[in-house]
Amino acid sequence: MNQPWRQSWHATAVYRSRVRGCLLGGALGDALGYPVEFASLDRIRAQHGPRGVTGLVPGAHGALGLVSDDTQMTLFTAEALLQAHAREREKGIGGAWPQLLRQAYERWLTTQTTSAPPAGPAHGGAPAGLAGLAAEPWLYARRAPGNACLSGVAQMYAPDPGLPLDGSPGEVNPDSKGCGTVMRSAPFGLAAPADAAFAMAARGAQITHGHPTGYYAAGALAAVVAHLVAGESLEGAVLRTLRLLERHPGHQETSTALREALDLAADGAPTARKVETLGEGWVAEQALAVAVYCALAEPRVTDALLLSVNHSGDSDSTGSICGNLLGTLHGDVGLPHPWVQQVEGRTRIAALADDLAAECGRG
Repeated sequence: MNQPWRQSWHATAVYRSRVRGCLLGGALGDALGYPVEFASLDRIRAQHGPRGVTGLVPGAHGALGLVSDDTQMTLFTAEALLQAHAREREKGIGGAWPQLLRQAYERWLTTQTTSAPPAGPAHGGAPAGLAGLAAEPWLYARRAPGNACLSGVAQMYAPDPGLPLDGSPGEVNPDSKGCGTVMRSAPFGLAAPADAAFAMAARGAQITHGHPTGYYAAGALAAVVAHLVAGESLEGAVLRTLRLLERHPGHQETSTALREALDLAADGAPTARKVETLGEGWVAEQALAVAVYCALAEPRVTDALLLSVNHSGDSDSTGSICGNLLGTLHGDVGLPHPWVQQVEGRTRIAALADDLAAECGRG
């Protein structure tokens, strides 16, 4: 864990905007896609018109802007990295991030099995010692979490920070490469440079998913985000990440998916049917490829976000990852604020982003 960013006023402001953009953009993409997750493209168009979803639409109980497990787990990832960075700075003790990440995901798991934070002994408030995201009532909502995430966190496994990334299956759910790895991993790229972010995200993914493609896709997203933080273009960030991937045995599925996204983005006008040639997004490399394609193929942020959710499949995960990328690239000022204002928990998300930027941006 380190702080590679220059500490001029301008650089600090840009970094803060990118961190905010990543977390808020991810939540926005999630909220756009969550009401149509599991729906086919034909059904989406039948319900919402020939262009499909064109903005936030009502989800459960008619509510607008609800986020899913994608945003929930991303926020708990960010909270763990914030705690790990502060611990290293204050106590000089590094290497604790896997345990802190496991504990953060266990706090998330509690939000999936109970309906609210436990009430305090007086005044109905949160009990003493319950702080951070675990004290946020709006996060106590079960929004279609993945089975591997649920079962994996329950095993209380924390990877060794030096765990080899050699293409071997992980200990937990070794055959699972669901997109639950990649959809939560953008914060690693906000807290560390690309090589370290890749390694941390790939190891952290193995808390729940052991398939190499699952953990390499998580590492790849983190690396792309880190390169964007450093000022790379999105295409440049993906190309540099491909070179990083190629140093690791068993990278081929992830690398092939990313190269297909790059090639497709250069091949004429974007369409929903082109999105679907990359897959439905249920597995990690497909979700990453769809998000990268949409972010590259559509020059306008709103159009890219809408493209990323108007397809058959895991629309909230592809939307969330696309939002992570676009928000990091353009900063929070580049996001459509009338939409952002309607996203569940946006004030708390922005506050966590500011805390993470302040901690990880210290000189």
